[in-house]
Amino acid sequence: MKNYTDLFIDFDDTLYDTHGNAVIALSETFEVFHLERYFPDPQVFYDAYWQANIDLWTRYSKGEITRDYLIVERFRRPLSAASDLDITERYCLEMSDRFLDFCSSKPGVIEGAHQLMAHLKAKGYRMHMTSNGFHEVQYKKLEACRLRDYFSTIILSEDAGSNKPSPQFFDYAFKQSGARRETTLMIGDNPQTDIMGALSYGIDAMLFNRWDVDPDIFPQPPTFIVNNLIDITTIL
Repeated sequence: MKNYTDLFIDFDDTLYDTHGNAVIALSETFEVFHLERYFPDPQVFYDAYWQANIDLWTRYSKGEITRDYLIVERFRRPLSAASDLDITERYCLEMSDRFLDFCSSKPGVIEGAHQLMAHLKAKGYRMHMTSNGFHEVQYKKLEACRLRDYFSTIILSEDAGSNKPSPQFFDYAFKQSGARRETTLMIGDNPQTDIMGALSYGIDAMLFNRWDVDPDIFPQPPTFIVNNLIDITTIL
């Protein structure tokens, strides 16, 4: 195994339980906006939200849509399933702001996240957070889950001017971190933005296979595959 010195670590759904925290925040948002008036079955709204959110974040990572479009559209789409509801851009933005406030205050992390980061810090690795998440939200999440101090560098797509998995994002990441390709390992849960992006850029990649992805989908196999975060401590 290479003698890695620097780790590019994805944040959302690799360390921070973004999905789990968002499920709670979405329920809180539903209650605050009294959406039961329009959705007798809350699950209809939740299902529509997740369908829209997955599609929009995929398109955002490819640079096909803007942040502003994503923020409005991810609530406009599920709300459009309701009857007798005036769906304005302002209403969607208000809902998004409240939802993000709820999300960013949640401390929930993936099982083993704190143990892993303490282990990697003790081993002397330089760790750099890499994320397509929104600037103001990510810093709040980092503080809420108490992971901020582990990172030497916070690398966000909004600062880079380009999203993971673009080469421009990784160009920026290496410039900011001072890392070298040959001694850097990318760790993440997303096959496209984390793993394929890193491998195509020429750096090693470790898939945290949280979503039970079939390894055969990769044109180039990940350098490592782990099924839980603690497994990483047996490799690094």
